[in-house]
Amino acid sequence: MFAYKHFKRAFDFTLSFFGVVILSPVFLFIAVLIKLKLGSPVFFIQKRPGIRGNIFNMVKFRTMLNSTDNSGKLLPNIDRHTKFGKLLRSTSMDELPELFNVVKGDMSLIGPRPLLIEYLPLYNKSQARRHDVKPGITGLAQVKGRNSITWEDRFDYDIHYVNNMSVLLDLRIFLQTMKKVFLREGVNFESETQNNRFLGS
Repeated sequence: MFAYKHFKRAFDFTLSFFGVVILSPVFLFIAVLIKLKLGSPVFFIQKRPGIRGNIFNMVKFRTMLNSTDNSGKLLPNIDRHTKFGKLLRSTSMDELPELFNVVKGDMSLIGPRPLLIEYLPLYNKSQARRHDVKPGITGLAQVKGRNSITWEDRFDYDIHYVNNMSVLLDLRIFLQTMKKVFLREGVNFESETQNNRFLGS
């Protein structure tokens, strides 16, 4: 696996770099639409834990309004959703800027999804091993039904990936992700709500 980690970085950089170049018109088009429909900023940037728990800034396209109440506090997510934002999420177009994170080296194309920083002290020893590898834009838990499985199952898939990382496994996850995106089937990678957040095992 040590040798594959080096090959994987070269593969990630090459594919994501050319992805950014080829998709640059799409990036610009989406950015303009977000500016017109949702306002500024165009990007949603949030700190997430990466490999070994190191914190980085994950970049996505913004999908919600910045509406606030009279005290200036952001309204609940459900009140800030729009049809356009839901379309971006259901097609996973909001995830495209994460290619910049892959180019930079913070993320990989395939790996455990980077979760919230507040979860770090809640992991048990086994679950914490998800940070032995770089987080990914998509991963094994996502293609296995992320939105419909338990947190324990998600972490089991993450650790299975860490233990069995290979070219063939990455290729299988990539192809299954493309299928799910095309079918718009369970591709909402960032769907945690206050009611289903990870609270520890």
